Amino acid sequence: MCGIVGYIGKKSACPILLSGLKRLEYRGYDSSGICVKTKFGLEYVKRKGRILELEDALSSKNFKNCFVGIAHTRWATHGEPTEVNAHPHFDSTGEIAIVHNGIIENYMTLKKMLIAEGIKFVSETDSEVLAHLISKFYEDCNLESAVVKALELVEGTFGLLVMSKTSEKLVAARRGSPLVVGIGEDEMFVSSDVSAILEYTRRVMYLNDDELVVFDAHSYAVKNLKGAVLGKKIHEIKWSIDQIEKGGYKHFMLKEIYEQPTAIENTLRGRIKDNKVWFDFNIDLFGIRRIIITACGTSWHSALIGKYYFERNCEIPVEVDYASEFRYRNPLVTENDLVIAISQSGETADTLAALREAKSKGAKTLGLVNVVGSTIAREVDYVVYLHAGPEIGVASTKAFTTQVIDLLLISLFFRQRLGKKVDSLVLEELQLLPEKVSLMLEQFEKTGTIKKLAEDFKKYSNALYLGRGMNFPVALEGALKLKEISYIHSEGYPAAEMKHGPIALIDKDMPVVFIAPQDHTYEKILSNMEEIKARGGEIIALIDENDSLVSHLTKNTISVMSSIEEISPILDVIPLQLLAYYIADSKGIDVDKPRNLAKSVTVE
Repeated sequence: MCGIVGYIGKKSACPILLSGLKRLEYRGYDSSGICVKTKFGLEYVKRKGRILELEDALSSKNFKNCFVGIAHTRWATHGEPTEVNAHPHFDSTGEIAIVHNGIIENYMTLKKMLIAEGIKFVSETDSEVLAHLISKFYEDCNLESAVVKALELVEGTFGLLVMSKTSEKLVAARRGSPLVVGIGEDEMFVSSDVSAILEYTRRVMYLNDDELVVFDAHSYAVKNLKGAVLGKKIHEIKWSIDQIEKGGYKHFMLKEIYEQPTAIENTLRGRIKDNKVWFDFNIDLFGIRRIIITACGTSWHSALIGKYYFERNCEIPVEVDYASEFRYRNPLVTENDLVIAISQSGETADTLAALREAKSKGAKTLGLVNVVGSTIAREVDYVVYLHAGPEIGVASTKAFTTQVIDLLLISLFFRQRLGKKVDSLVLEELQLLPEKVSLMLEQFEKTGTIKKLAEDFKKYSNALYLGRGMNFPVALEGALKLKEISYIHSEGYPAAEMKHGPIALIDKDMPVVFIAPQDHTYEKILSNMEEIKARGGEIIALIDENDSLVSHLTKNTISVMSSIEEISPILDVIPLQLLAYYIADSKGIDVDKPRNLAKSVTVE
């Protein structure tokens, strides 16, 4: 949530900052702002709305000879999206400018203290407190000391970047909100996401909690908040700039849906050989009495599918917890538990908090993340990377499918470690997945079936998604995608639960999406369809390609390539992603920037 970019070096800062903000706009797009150092001091431009509004305003400014600056794109927490509340924020004298991600939990206490000292606030934000606090301690151009003293008073989370009109250095600090430092030739960069600076450097460092970096164009020092200098590993980013461009697609979400064959192939690469599953970590499974999977949103849905996999393949009890609730119920976690934390970004605040709670109670921890070097990846005992490539679209697609695949692979790997035989058919079907998904996407494009259904169903205000077994979580995910990007109220349910309440909603204005693979639940699903038809509801059915029975219940069918039960959720979710996408696009909604949402939720 929210995006930070900073630059100091020999190039004009404004184009670099603006380019970075555009790449971070998926993290927040309520308002934005840029501040640069000029011969007159700190000058800034802030605008409500999208980055284009800021870009237009900057066109009238002469910031060409400015070589240091900070910038921000906002996802509002405290205060409405307005120019006044947009970042950067300043102290009363105009000496200090800050951009901030996170939440200052004790900001009201600090604000009252500063007001009592004569400070006047201009915004409704918690972030403005930081600018005034740093100014309070700023002496002798020592920006580092002022930041450290200010942060000693702060409770909460921050990804913070600070500049002063008199100091030659910038200072960035982190607690709970990600920051990455980019190292160039006589230039330095800071960002909340590597995608913002990848165009300019591939050499980066990741700050940990309670670390800061003090830097100019030529040098840097990483320290903890007590002043101790730290050695930091420099990472070489492997992603290319092409991977974070749209590549001719209308939206990132559509591009990422179509990237799934490649993402799946990359996820599988090197993990199946000699009819076995291979990972380069070793957990003593004979001491594990329970697996707890914790996640949020789409990752929570993949965790629910993972529960089926682990219980079936390992015969170990599995619990799936919302990460946002985990630490607030005093979870009974012991050293005999394995806690799996799932997060695409590896920075999800609630999931990170749940992970730390589990570690504090002695549990073994495994992270399932996409972003190399992310906080969760660094803090877990064992990490498995998705290798899905960068995911920019706010509504997750390829991260979900690769999470499900990795959960299946890990469960099979554990099965091997427990001395049990792995079904070779599952491994064969996994290796066929990239080709199957590719063929299925080609067929959807060729027939236009999903586009047509989207046109027919965009008029509705509500929808119900029903599935059974491993496809119940897919129903949840399909419903989430629809509500996220089309703003149509939609709910996912186990199909058998329909009669326990939701059936009261069924009428001609309530479309029901059924996931109906020809597995052991098929006949029950057909009975549920009959119940909907009898009450005048509209049915959309995901069916196997050779299904001949559903046609008498509905003409609205989407054919999915047949596979075994374990693979079905991966194939079935893809047409639901496309259905949500095409409905939202046909309604004229900006699919990549759905209202009120941000890609990486780094605040509670």
